[in-house]
Amino acid sequence: MSHINPNTLSREQQEIWYNGHCKHRHAYNEHPSCFQKDILENDGTLREGYWDIETTGFEANYHHMISWVIKEKGNHVYHSGCITKEDLDAGEFDKRICQELVDTLNSFDIIYTYYGTGFDVKFARSRCMYWGIPFPEFGVLQHKDVYYMVKRLMKLNRHSLEAATRFLGIEGKNHVLGQEWMLARIGNKKGLAYVLKHNKLDCEILEKLHNRLINYAKRTTSSI
Repeated sequence: MSHINPNTLSREQQEIWYNGHCKHRHAYNEHPSCFQKDILENDGTLREGYWDIETTGFEANYHHMISWVIKEKGNHVYHSGCITKEDLDAGEFDKRICQELVDTLNSFDIIYTYYGTGFDVKFARSRCMYWGIPFPEFGVLQHKDVYYMVKRLMKLNRHSLEAATRFLGIEGKNHVLGQEWMLARIGNKKGLAYVLKHNKLDCEILEKLHNRLINYAKRTTSSI
């Protein structure tokens, strides 16, 4: 379900929120998903982005983020953060990029991920909690996991981002070479640039995949 904070709406939007009705003949404040689709999305009020992270491993208490990217929906504007050798030498690992990530997330209304529910969101939240950085709380930022759209709408042998995009002819998925990954882990600039590029490509194909699926599912979101 979508969560709408009427205090963040313009005066005109608040009037529609409290007094308008959707196609289901319900007040918009009773059907926030319709309000989001009919009003906010149509007038470009919502700021939406596609988010992906790269990490040194899968467990946040033993590993850290290498990089993150958020691509703005509908254009080629990218926001990103990447560790440096200086961060590693200082023992601060992903502390700086965790703060940068939170600052950027807080500027968006809806974030799309691929299996972010099971990994990206949990990992990033855990690392931010470790560093004492306030991660977006419940109800502050909306989230849609495209992985579950693929799982529910398509019948594939695997539900990975690669399998779904390859099946639909969406090009751009690449694999980080082991050597480049190892270089990135120690803060090598060439390795970090390679991983960050991979990060951006995943965001690009995620948006393309989402656009192929969006008309087959309800446009609902949940809190991050």
